[in-house]
Amino acid sequence: MSETCNKLEEFLNTQMRMSHIYQPIMLMELLGSGGHASVIDIAKAFLMRDPSQIQYYAEITRRMPGRVLTQNRHITQKIDDGYRLIGFETLSRAEVDRLIELCDAKVEAFLAARIQDPWAHRRLSSRVISGSARYEVLTRAKGLCELCGISKNVRALEVDHIDPRSKGGANDISNLQALCYRCNSNKGNRDNTDFRSVSNGYENRVSDCRLCAPNDRVVVADDRLAYAMPDDSPITEDHTVIAPKRHIGNYFDLHQPELNAIRRILQERKTAIELSDETVTGFNVGFDVSESAGQVLSHCFLQLIPRRGGDGASGNGNGLRNVIPC
Repeated sequence: MSETCNKLEEFLNTQMRMSHIYQPIMLMELLGSGGHASVIDIAKAFLMRDPSQIQYYAEITRRMPGRVLTQNRHITQKIDDGYRLIGFETLSRAEVDRLIELCDAKVEAFLAARIQDPWAHRRLSSRVISGSARYEVLTRAKGLCELCGISKNVRALEVDHIDPRSKGGANDISNLQALCYRCNSNKGNRDNTDFRSVSNGYENRVSDCRLCAPNDRVVVADDRLAYAMPDDSPITEDHTVIAPKRHIGNYFDLHQPELNAIRRILQERKTAIELSDETVTGFNVGFDVSESAGQVLSHCFLQLIPRRGGDGASGNGNGLRNVIPC
């Protein structure tokens, strides 16, 4: 056995540490291509092993060319999970080759005539999201599409910009969500929101609002769209207020990126409080919505109230169900 073979076997059997399938796939491509392969060829080898990409284009096949060629033009016929070209058996080999050349020419002419890159949407979605952000979004989603709820085991998940980047949406964690490939591909056709006005609205502030302008107050957690600070009149120690930076009066009018930011800060503050004070055994968490529910400011905010045994406000009868005294 050659020295190179021994070295590679040793690496593969005992030394290689894998966080994904990329190393062995790259080596397979090099071994099968005479010892040299371009980056593009290696990327194509990765693509062949990526079920999410195959599922994405399988859905494209069904929704677009499959529907047009079968239902509208009657050129193909749907059979089980595939398609049949009607009349193929009557074609000669020369005719098949001629038609393939014509198809290829149509592709090249279409691409040459396009001013904009027809694959820009795929390149944009694949390049701008870091691996750590992608991991956090998919972990937050618990393996489920955040729109339809389907499991990643049924349909591959993709990371989507809620407010599209092409219309001013920010490239941060609060503006990202996990969508299955079907919901992601359908999203643009189903939503006619002018996201440019949504993005601009995040900057809305009111000068005399104490939550729009915390000024010299201590900010204990900060995000592009929300922040946290100690409550001015704490019910218990470490009572925290979490508010959107946009001036908005009603919890139910918050945009999804703001809800994501608030939830992220809420989890961060909960963990920090528990680590700093082992006497904390529970929390009250909630929004007041409207004056009749006790809202005293025109700017909505969430309250995170740590609870400790014997804190004076504790007991089984003092949870949110008893905000109206018995």
